[in-house]
Amino acid sequence: MEIKTKAKKILELLDEFYPKDIKCYLNYETPWQLLIATILSAQCTDDRVNMVTRDLFKKYKSVSDFAEADLEELEQDIKSTGFYRNKAKNIILCTRTLLEKYNGEVPKNIDELTQLAGVGRKTANVILGNIYGIPSIVVDTHVKRVSYRLGLTKFTDPTKIEFDLMEILPKDHWIRYNTQIIAHGRAICTARNPKCAECFLLPYCQYGLEERMNVISD
Repeated sequence: MEIKTKAKKILELLDEFYPKDIKCYLNYETPWQLLIATILSAQCTDDRVNMVTRDLFKKYKSVSDFAEADLEELEQDIKSTGFYRNKAKNIILCTRTLLEKYNGEVPKNIDELTQLAGVGRKTANVILGNIYGIPSIVVDTHVKRVSYRLGLTKFTDPTKIEFDLMEILPKDHWIRYNTQIIAHGRAICTARNPKCAECFLLPYCQYGLEERMNVISD
């Protein structure tokens, strides 16, 4: 099956089984809060980040509060998210740049966003999609795993996966695909012991069909 035809079938099924509403799994009230939460989410679960930011955003109430934070104190505040030394340093540098260059506002340009400390394409695309409604593809661990298993990409590098998906998927589905695949990755296409037998995407899943054949041959 031609890959764009396959992708169209997959998107139709995702729309049938998952809500079309855009859902962000990180809790936030302002653009800068989402930016910091996404920086914290690297190598950390969204649930853990939400537990940390619940108190963090009460303590640091503005971009200025983070920019002026004591490094060691901030490290302890975010320690449970992992890689806390780099994250704390990047958050302080990032918020200082927001104040110095953007008057405390979060830019809406991917090139400007990725110049901020601690911000890669994934974080930038989270901001573009959730804050500014700009079509973007966020390659988190679920999107990476499920897209690869479905055969929508042959790469494991997040940037290469992002560009593959941008080429295959219609632009108006980019943000929706992110949230639907995250939901699917959490519920069905888990990293370990995926529930292939229960998966409505099985007919289009390269990984699942191969696993099924292996079970039959055994």
